[in-house]
Amino acid sequence: MTIFCVGRNYAEHAKEMNHAIPDKPVVFLKPGTALLQNNKPFYYPDFTKELHYETEIVLKISKNGKHIDEKFAHNYFNEVTVGIDFTARDLQSEQKKKGLPWEISKAFDQSAVVGKFIPLSEIKNVHELYFCLYKNRALVQKGNTKDVLFPFEKLISYVSQFFTLHKGDLLFTGTPVGVGEVKIGDKLEAFIENDTLLKFEIK
Repeated sequence: MTIFCVGRNYAEHAKEMNHAIPDKPVVFLKPGTALLQNNKPFYYPDFTKELHYETEIVLKISKNGKHIDEKFAHNYFNEVTVGIDFTARDLQSEQKKKGLPWEISKAFDQSAVVGKFIPLSEIKNVHELYFCLYKNRALVQKGNTKDVLFPFEKLISYVSQFFTLHKGDLLFTGTPVGVGEVKIGDKLEAFIENDTLLKFEIK
């Protein structure tokens, strides 16, 4: 299983990180060992002192595909959830300053947290989907898929030009404005619309 991730897919988030708004999707990967699910606790790694949450809608790829035309891409996912792309922001900054790859800040073990998946048949409109994150019962991040720079079908088509997609792969579709820091003891709860799909603790 491969975890595909998209950066800078919401304009306001790109601005908050002082990045230019991209003209093509920004794609990076996480290995299967990054996956954390079933509301298991996340253990704060000892290699960072600045760990940030990035709340995202996550698609589950439903069949194998390569060079997928955008007009057919909707056939390649049938479940979604809300997830968190954890980022060791201090490591990321150090690596970027040196012009080095920054996988160590993004692709480490348990850095891709996903909630309970729900079928598209239960969603009114996946292209106008509200999602949010609460930290210690306080709303800290919210977004709506209507604000993406690149729609889900575009992302699937684009990624498939470079990588073969396999059934069960995951696609993190980008985070909106409002990323922030977590500490040991924090309790996180993420929603799609009014449904809690992810609830876990930082230990």
